[in-house]
Amino acid sequence: MDRRSYLKTALVLGGSVLAPAGVMGLVGCSGTTKPAELTGFDGKIMGTSYSVRMGQTLAVADPRHGALATQIHAVLHDVDTHMSTWQPASELSLLNASADSDWQKLSASTTRVIAHALHTSQLSQGAFDATVGPLVDLWGFGAGSTNQAVDSAATTEQVLRKPSARQISQRMAQVGSGAIEIDLQANAVRKLNADTQLDLSGIAKGYAVDRVARVLDEQGFDNYLVEVGGELKARGFKPDANAWKVAIERPLAGQRDVFRVVDLTDAAIATSGDYRNFFADGGQRYSHSIDPRTGKPVEHALASVSVVAPSTMTADALSTALMVMGPAEAMDFVEKHAVAAHMILKSGSSLKEEYSSSFEKLLS
Repeated sequence: MDRRSYLKTALVLGGSVLAPAGVMGLVGCSGTTKPAELTGFDGKIMGTSYSVRMGQTLAVADPRHGALATQIHAVLHDVDTHMSTWQPASELSLLNASADSDWQKLSASTTRVIAHALHTSQLSQGAFDATVGPLVDLWGFGAGSTNQAVDSAATTEQVLRKPSARQISQRMAQVGSGAIEIDLQANAVRKLNADTQLDLSGIAKGYAVDRVARVLDEQGFDNYLVEVGGELKARGFKPDANAWKVAIERPLAGQRDVFRVVDLTDAAIATSGDYRNFFADGGQRYSHSIDPRTGKPVEHALASVSVVAPSTMTADALSTALMVMGPAEAMDFVEKHAVAAHMILKSGSSLKEEYSSSFEKLLS
């Protein structure tokens, strides 16, 4: 995974920015009181950052601190080396490079993530599709793109041109989750179309968060907040016995501001947005959010979508799907499936919010 493919969310802990943009975790933000320092550690992986904060004290000098930091980095490295499309030798890259239509053995973790991706694709009627990679590359946002990009801390604006209708049609022939078959018992996958490519950027960071949370659970930690590339999962409470405060960011390029704060306990949150990774051609702005059903970037009023769910992998995939759907289709979906979703829409020069009835229950 690499932040260039699906730049999504952010985390702020103790007043320090620790990740890209979209969701911010705010700790101890009561009045003008300075947030208290929390036990934990940070690192870099998957072309982005990660952060772990715990609600109980674990001194840096405690041998468990270093051992835990090492174990968590190893878990994240394992996910990256299996599921990254930016690493040519990753398990996923080797599968993509293969023209073999026979069953191919994969790790249990990669097989599980692909299975969840296929489930989400079916549930969302194709709005989420892990085979969208060739289109993402075509539009200049993927690992296989040869286009040049200009990056800044505030935004990623690509120096690209809109592909032709013929190019889009050719890539569409490679897209479709129906070309992937999976055997969970044997941990095997096969491609019915040799040109089909899998891109797990819209789900693997969420899975990585869940993997880290599992490590913390197994080590007996009852209170923590985990973030990988801006996707978050919380368990228990902060040291002051209050819920973890997670702020949904205002979706404006070049700015860092809070739009709404949500209490998060024993749940995960993920956000997808279109305001920090795009390019302009002929006066038209093209988002990195590609609709697998049309082969083109989305053109609707949604600026960002946040989803709260029991697992970060689920929240990650659903936020991507809803961002593709657009406001009306997304709202119908979240109400039908009881998804806790918050949407920020562009309305002229201003922003407005909409949220599902399940999300409304989370508001204090």
